[in-house]
Amino acid sequence: MKFCLTMALGLAAGILLTRAAENDGVAFFGHDQVGAALAKGGTLLTRGGYMVQGSHRDKAGGVEVHDRETDVIYVVDGTATFVTGGAMIGGKDTRPGQHLGADIQGGETHHLVKGDVVVVPAGTPHWFKEVPGQISYFVVKVLQ
Repeated sequence: MKFCLTMALGLAAGILLTRAAENDGVAFFGHDQVGAALAKGGTLLTRGGYMVQGSHRDKAGGVEVHDRETDVIYVVDGTATFVTGGAMIGGKDTRPGQHLGADIQGGETHHLVKGDVVVVPAGTPHWFKEVPGQISYFVVKVLQ
């Protein structure tokens, strides 16, 4: 399991470094800007084939499926019950390649805490099913 996580993080880092070099360099975000993105949610950077977002939740969300985006989620603070896989129930297209649903049938449940990383491949249903207090996290979206 550790090998898979290390490999996934290495792959994501490699993609980001390669794409940053292809797009003329370094992007820096000060702690105030990062804090604001984590507190309210917001995109820090969109370049070529990836996007970096700060996110915050204080309640459950809807089931999501992204046809062409792999999400790499890093939990900065808080906890949540997160479900991946299975089949989305009640799905609707919200925009091209993006779908929202009401539930997941089957799937795997994960209890997320500070420091956890989850890699959700494109086309995989995923859901912040329960957020008992709050959770702040980064999402790196690798666009395919």
